Amino acid sequence: MSDTKELILNIKELSIEKEQYVDDLLRFLEEQLPQIELSRNGNELEILMPINLAKRAIKLRLKKFLYRKNLNEKYRPISYNTSENQGYMIKEKRALELTYY
Repeated sequence: MSDTKELILNIKELSIEKEQYVDDLLRFLEEQLPQIELSRNGNELEILMPINLAKRAIKLRLKKFLYRKNLNEKYRPISYNTSENQGYMIKEKRALELTYY
């Protein structure tokens, strides 16, 4: 029985914006959560974390990162679960555009 679990973080939209944000996110997560292991495969980050660490802790750090980089008005982390993996994706917020005439 393994004492780690894996989360997938989809960073496609963030890497399209600016590659430096992805590097900063990697550094930020490593500093905030030293007990996790990160590896990058294209537009996905694989996070190996202890079982006793809540998935919510990752989401909290993602929100904190977006706030510190002033990206919280543009992006947000969204949880997803599929049959083979679970994790978060950083999606661009939908902007409601109202036109008055």
